[in-house]
Amino acid sequence: MGSHPAYTTDRIRNVVVLGHGGAGKTTLIDACCYAAGSSKRHGSTDDGTALTMFTPEEFAHGISVNCSVAYAEWMDRKINFIDTPGYMDFIGETTAGARVADGAVIAISGPAGVEVGTERVWQLVRDRQLPAVIFVSMMDRQNVNFEKVFEDVKAHLTPKVIPVEIPIGSGEEFRGIINLFSEKAHLHRPGTQTGEYDEVDIPDDLREIESRYYSELIETIAATDDTLLEHYLEGEEITREEAIHSLKQAMLRGELVPLFCGAPMITFGVRALLTKLVELIPSPQERPAEECQGRGDSVVQVRNLNSDPFCALVFKTTSEPHVGELSYFRVFGGSVTNGQEVYNAARDRPEKLAHLSIAQGKERREVDSLRAGDIGVVAKLKDTHTNDTLSAEGHPLVMRGIDFPLPDIAMALEVENRGDEDKLSHALHMLHEEDPCFIAEYAAELGQTIARGCGELHLEVQVERMKRKHNVSVLTREPKIPYRETIRTVAEAHGRHKKQTGGRGQFGDCHVRLRPRERGEGYEFINAIVGGVIPGKFIPAVDKGIQEAAQRGVVAGFPLVDFSAECYYGSYHTVDSSEVAFKIAGSLAFQEAARQADPVLIEPVLEVEVVAPDDFLGDVIGDLNQRRGRILGLEPAGRTQKIRALVPQAELFRYATTLRSITQGRAAHTRRFHSFEEVPPSEVAKVIEATKREREVEAVAR
Repeated sequence: MGSHPAYTTDRIRNVVVLGHGGAGKTTLIDACCYAAGSSKRHGSTDDGTALTMFTPEEFAHGISVNCSVAYAEWMDRKINFIDTPGYMDFIGETTAGARVADGAVIAISGPAGVEVGTERVWQLVRDRQLPAVIFVSMMDRQNVNFEKVFEDVKAHLTPKVIPVEIPIGSGEEFRGIINLFSEKAHLHRPGTQTGEYDEVDIPDDLREIESRYYSELIETIAATDDTLLEHYLEGEEITREEAIHSLKQAMLRGELVPLFCGAPMITFGVRALLTKLVELIPSPQERPAEECQGRGDSVVQVRNLNSDPFCALVFKTTSEPHVGELSYFRVFGGSVTNGQEVYNAARDRPEKLAHLSIAQGKERREVDSLRAGDIGVVAKLKDTHTNDTLSAEGHPLVMRGIDFPLPDIAMALEVENRGDEDKLSHALHMLHEEDPCFIAEYAAELGQTIARGCGELHLEVQVERMKRKHNVSVLTREPKIPYRETIRTVAEAHGRHKKQTGGRGQFGDCHVRLRPRERGEGYEFINAIVGGVIPGKFIPAVDKGIQEAAQRGVVAGFPLVDFSAECYYGSYHTVDSSEVAFKIAGSLAFQEAARQADPVLIEPVLEVEVVAPDDFLGDVIGDLNQRRGRILGLEPAGRTQKIRALVPQAELFRYATTLRSITQGRAAHTRRFHSFEEVPPSEVAKVIEATKREREVEAVAR
């Protein structure tokens, strides 16, 4: 306990590792922490021993699905690595990781080059204005061409990229790197476990290439710094220290992005990367101040200094059996000690930070204190959630949270065992706590519990998590489509309810005219009765009768919407008329008029945006056309095309899976509600038939 030194802010580096799924992020972090000696084993994602990939769901799918934290101690500095998922279904976790970092490493698979996910995370780096380095991974695989990946990055990510290392050999021949700053070759020792290498002179056959890259590097760096440029043009030697200092400043301004390479699986290239992360990634206090909301409307600048008031953002919450909730937080100002009382201003709750720890993958090491800029984890906070700010008791502060993406893929959930409904609602609440991009609620109109996520895999993983952590098994179903009905012409009808039994009878009589309204305008009731032919006290009952009957529709039993109902004539009986009688009369008049008013079935249509590489354009458009989609437009976006289309919601169930298979996982899509449109006549009969079957099944189940 507490043997771990509390690193001062200037000696901390917070680095988020980003990239497309399968680009080697988790392997890179594992290799860095092992080579630094901070982690005791060199794990592998293949057998589930990697440092930052440790949940059963991750083993089952062989990919990271969580944002997780590990650290490497190197050159008397502490590098906090934030591992993030590469699959876009888990973009919420990746966004959270980027929010608390001061710099980024973009991992690119050597064989694959820049992929659609690389472009998506590069956008995150730009939005957060993070200084970034790019690491070309898997140099020991077949078919890797460093030069080609460099050109790929230049063309499709950023023209500001500049190699600071070049590989010696590739594939099975990959045996080291040339460090352009020291102009030395690092030849890796065969069988090395922790990336040791011998520093030797540059091999003769690589001198020419090295010289070309070296000149380009120095010229590029000098061009960002007037003093350096002057020295360079006068033929003076630029020292390694000057070059690194200028490169770091250019990175802080977003002007340069250095390119590295290696093979983390065999730990080649990771020691050089660790050194450069220490030298090039800014410490927290070199980043711009964070604006926080203080008391009232005051704005407080927090600059990652120990002298600032204490302020930390909770960026992730997980729950573990036997431990309870764990809150991961990044300190943005001040320092904090174990057992300290802090304050959650947004929820007006005090909290105690017992068992203050730092995370090394799934392990946690308790510490005495954490300084500004560090990342910690604490268990069992009473009422603190992801995106909350913790601050000092006398100094309430609220930070800008993480902008989580809105979930747009839906699935219906049904408990497998009757009686698990309460367990289900608790489990759904807990899963949302851990992952704000997962939202579920009961939709009364559909009679289903609808869960929403950022993709089908995202939802699948949540269902697995529900079973493992909360022991609730669910069946997934296609969400019912909230069809509606409406009318196309004006029609009128007479509704009369007369019933004579012994004693008092029932009598209600009204004439109703229905008119279509514009889509989305809803229902309107017009009282046009003159001369008291229906007493005023019975008019609301006519309105109520119409509204209740409209809920049941006349085409397929769906609510009828967007119409006005005008009650313009009728009659009554002084003794037998009642509200109930006029309600029934209103309902009868509505049903008759609606059948004559050319009723139609309408369905929700979504606007879908697909980003796909050029090669798959034809397949994507063909598939959308088959789904009754209408293409609105195409616009080029780099090597990809953005396709906008209107597609009926009924045609989009499991669309993400189809899209992934027809584009080899290289396309992504978003969707949002657009409007209700008429269902084509050819489809109406199918909907009526399916709805009828569904209702029969439900009736039996009851």
